[in-house]
Amino acid sequence: MSEPDEEGLWDQFRRLMPCAEQWSYFDHAAVAPLSLPAKSALVNWATEVAENGAVNWPQWAAELEHLRRRAADLVHADVAEIALTHNTTEGINLVAEGFPWQSGDNVVMFDDEFPSNVYAWLNLADRGVEVRRVHGGDRPKLDDLAKACDDRTRIITVSWVGYASGWRHDLAKLAEMAHERGALLFVDAIQGLGVFPLDVQQTPVDFLAADGHKWLLGPEGAGLFFTRREHLDRLRPIGLGWNSVVHSHDFSKIELCLKPSAGRYEGGTYNMPGLLALGASLEMLADYPPGKISRRVLDLTDAICDRLPSVGAVSTTCREPQQASGIVSFEIPGRNLAEVRRQCRERQVVLSCRSGRLRVSPHAYNNAEDIDRLFEALAV
Repeated sequence: MSEPDEEGLWDQFRRLMPCAEQWSYFDHAAVAPLSLPAKSALVNWATEVAENGAVNWPQWAAELEHLRRRAADLVHADVAEIALTHNTTEGINLVAEGFPWQSGDNVVMFDDEFPSNVYAWLNLADRGVEVRRVHGGDRPKLDDLAKACDDRTRIITVSWVGYASGWRHDLAKLAEMAHERGALLFVDAIQGLGVFPLDVQQTPVDFLAADGHKWLLGPEGAGLFFTRREHLDRLRPIGLGWNSVVHSHDFSKIELCLKPSAGRYEGGTYNMPGLLALGASLEMLADYPPGKISRRVLDLTDAICDRLPSVGAVSTTCREPQQASGIVSFEIPGRNLAEVRRQCRERQVVLSCRSGRLRVSPHAYNNAEDIDRLFEALAV
């Protein structure tokens, strides 16, 4: 667990998570509870619109640009490389639908990707694009992915952290492998962003997408997309609208002059309340650097793994330092897992069932008392 002088930091974080007053919440890999700043942003926006309509829209727009800067800082990108999206799926489709495919090209991935990171690529079949799905399992091997590539591999797509296995990929090695083969790397970052540090200047992923409703503690329907600046003109923009062009607020001028930034992918109206709330959470998380959050989350998940045998549970998640994440999946032989989940919920403990296993995913504000409550519920 954390050093004593850090406990005050996490206690402060916990006070910003109203959910912690009632629940021991171990389901951040599904839908996280809102942070207090995100809740306040939503309530304030609703009050503002109800009382004043869109009078203060320019102020909200300025706050969205602050969110864009925060998002860029989070991954050490240029602001022009960040688009504000509605979800991870939208970001995946910006690449899948926008890339200049030719018949015979292929995409390579592991076979345990979240469905959104599969369907968008399978939808390219009518354009002659092959999707090669490589068996990954609980311990996917980079060499197996490499063997599936050839000179027609255009994109390798991976989840930074597997939603079911909890395996965390080494993005630097993946980027190196992809680029050596003339391919680009797309990363579904939703299960890692907000927990683990990422510097896209040092780790040259090409595209990245994530929603904010998991580890970033924002609401559903507000997400982020990153593309390297050199790929802006490679991706054909889809969903073009008034907000895609440099003169976006001059509705009388019809001229297809795209923004020289990832903002060209934003098309139309924003999910304004959702993005404002996500911005509030990112502002809050700036006080808790990813390096510290990752150490805290790994400490918590290590503590959970150490206690699993006490309730007859067997972890299926790799806990080697470079692969461990905020997700722990486990089995309890002889138990009905859906019933275990229900019993936990009755005792104010929230976890998930995924791929025939139970899954817990704590955040940095969870504490030893939460873990005690989890194991009391599992032991019933």
